[in-house]
Amino acid sequence: MCGYMQHHEKLEGRPNVTMGEVNFLQAEDVRLETTRARFANVIKRHGKLTERLSRDSDKMIFERLQKEFDAARASQTEEILLDGEQWNDGLLATIRERVHMEADRKAMPGDSSMLPEPLFHGKTTYKVGNKVICCLEGARIGIQYETSFAGEPCELYHCVLESKSFLEKMTVIEHTVPFFLPIREAENDLLSSNAMKFIDHVGELLQAYVDRREQGEVRLIKELFGNQIGELYHSLPYHMIEFAVDDSDCKITVSLRYADLLAVLPTRIRVLAWPMQQHKKIITGTGTTSRKGNPVPARLTYAEDALRTMSLPEG
Repeated sequence: MCGYMQHHEKLEGRPNVTMGEVNFLQAEDVRLETTRARFANVIKRHGKLTERLSRDSDKMIFERLQKEFDAARASQTEEILLDGEQWNDGLLATIRERVHMEADRKAMPGDSSMLPEPLFHGKTTYKVGNKVICCLEGARIGIQYETSFAGEPCELYHCVLESKSFLEKMTVIEHTVPFFLPIREAENDLLSSNAMKFIDHVGELLQAYVDRREQGEVRLIKELFGNQIGELYHSLPYHMIEFAVDDSDCKITVSLRYADLLAVLPTRIRVLAWPMQQHKKIITGTGTTSRKGNPVPARLTYAEDALRTMSLPEG
């Protein structure tokens, strides 16, 4: 406050305070450039962090689990396609019972293959929506999530559940879900009380993440704007996306926000067109000063409406 009063007194002592206004605007420009430089540095560090977090160990876990899932599906005697009503708590309880009985059978001494129980004469996998559910060795249930975008397959993800006995609650012992998606929170909130809801919720999280990522990288960047994009920022789960498009007479900034990690369309959108800076002449007590004026952006509401449904025009 003291500094502000001193600055105010200096301005009052001048014949014309316009010079102080010029200094203030110039200082504001400096602050804006400093903020821009810091933001660019944050984006660079964000990219390095993303690359570092894609560890070799994660890739090894994925490859090992993928081989195990492939082996389970290769040895299956039946794959059952389920509709919405057929996928229920009763079926999941049957799968749980099956894996524990199979584990107990293998733990018995002697030739367990001579047991007459018909459950053990076939291996069944279940497919419901984008999920494939199969029985893995060691009383484990494996869920493979098959994501897609615009009808084209994308990444596979895995989640492996285990329980010590049929009566005990299940836990997530391994998974290949990206670390920035809240699978542990979902496990704490849902798995012990409603395992089926947990399995479905993880699938919805993964598919929504892929949808947001592909919309941002493919639909917006590659198809619509191409090489015009100069600055790009996005959060790891793509629930915040910001980028700038350089045009001949203006710069367009786009900000997208999604309501939560299950959303596939943005809910908060801001599109601004910034005119190129022009020099303005400012008359002061000591003469005429030429400086760049602060541009006033125009809000492009039609573009915001189009982005709400991702129905942007081509070109």
